[in-house]
Amino acid sequence: MDSSVIIEQSGIEFGTSGARGLVSDFTIEVCAAFAIAFASVLKKEQDLKTIAVAIDNRPSSYKMAQAISVGLKQLDIETKFYGVIPTPALAFHSMQQEMPCIMVTGSHIPFDRNGLKFYRSGGEITKADETAILKIKAPVLPIPLELLPELKILLDAKQIYITRNTEAFDKKTLSGKRIGIYEHSSAGRDLYGEIFENLGAEVVTLGRSDSFVPIDTEAVSDADKQKAKDWVKEYKLDALFSTDGDGDRPLLSDENGEWLRGDILGLLCSKILKIEALATPVSCNTAIEKSGLFKHIERTKIGSPYVIAGLEVLCKKYSVVAGFEANGGYLLASEVTLNGKIIKPLPTRDAILPAIILLSQLNVTSISEMVNSLPSRFASSDRIKDYAIHKSLDLIRDIAQHPERLLPGLGFEADVIDMDETDGLRISFVDGTIVHLRPSGNAPELRCYAEASTVAKADNLVLNTLTRIEEL
Repeated sequence: MDSSVIIEQSGIEFGTSGARGLVSDFTIEVCAAFAIAFASVLKKEQDLKTIAVAIDNRPSSYKMAQAISVGLKQLDIETKFYGVIPTPALAFHSMQQEMPCIMVTGSHIPFDRNGLKFYRSGGEITKADETAILKIKAPVLPIPLELLPELKILLDAKQIYITRNTEAFDKKTLSGKRIGIYEHSSAGRDLYGEIFENLGAEVVTLGRSDSFVPIDTEAVSDADKQKAKDWVKEYKLDALFSTDGDGDRPLLSDENGEWLRGDILGLLCSKILKIEALATPVSCNTAIEKSGLFKHIERTKIGSPYVIAGLEVLCKKYSVVAGFEANGGYLLASEVTLNGKIIKPLPTRDAILPAIILLSQLNVTSISEMVNSLPSRFASSDRIKDYAIHKSLDLIRDIAQHPERLLPGLGFEADVIDMDETDGLRISFVDGTIVHLRPSGNAPELRCYAEASTVAKADNLVLNTLTRIEEL
């Protein structure tokens, strides 16, 4: 059977970042088919001998990597396996080696789901590449369970990632600072402490879990919000750091245990790095424009492939270019100089760099003071789980076509001044509030983003909107 038939019958689809689906659908044959299809697309353009593979801490990820390895062997392609490391660590090493790679991860989605992220030697694949992977008809041989090999773990990708994130800083950058790491089941939990300690920090590790914890940096749970406040107070921390499952989306708290929104973290990082031009999704905080810090801001659809496409355009005109998403994932498209030292580009979502950049300022100011220096625009977000994509699309279409009839029923009385359908439906009201609805690209969920002049208003907008939608 060829790869396109196996993939189509699996029901697994590409979302905003990679192919995602139920673990039960990622059979040995399906994983092998995706690997063979990806490699077959690349082999049309280059002589391909090796592909790098790494995994997150999900229970299903190692077996998926084994299946990928067997699939690649059918094409006489060697698998270099780097074990459990963050997605950006695998991507950075592979880019330096000019080697394609596959990351086995479902990112932040629940453990009964998983996914695959694909990278060419120069970075993430494009939407056109995704289509090519789905359509190519590459033969896939049957793979008995007993043929799955034990994979030997290589360590150089981990070390290269640590070096990339420390070599531009003085070894005393974080001297005298206590940094907490909420480890849970993050793929980077065994290297973040080393990074911060290399910069002089005293590290406190917290919350390691043997079971997978689906941390969503755009919808932090009340329990994790309280954990941050409690831990910062109990351990006298200057900041608390964490990530999602595969380490490409950051969580950073201030000295009071308040988690920063991802787009605020990205904005502050870009300010410190003196970025000239930004690419960022339409869902990100309008404080970016109101700050007046950037020569150009390119607003894109949600998803790293769209941000990367925006970065490629900006790099033709500007020298210092970066991007970030509402989830905090930071994409550095060009070299930047900080304190007279070079930070190498990594044009894929990364969690550790924006955190280090902010923490490097702690001898001058606090994180809360940095946040308070920005225009007063506050965002909130949450989602309705197990909400079918077709229901989300129908709802969004109906609101766009009949706002005067449907918006009052959702609690909106203010006049609409703009409706942006770049990605989902983003509605701006005359009172300065913004509400954005869209289906998740990774799971059957309806996401709601809101922006207002206070945290309470933004939180209430999200809560009231989702509550009324559930009552429909």
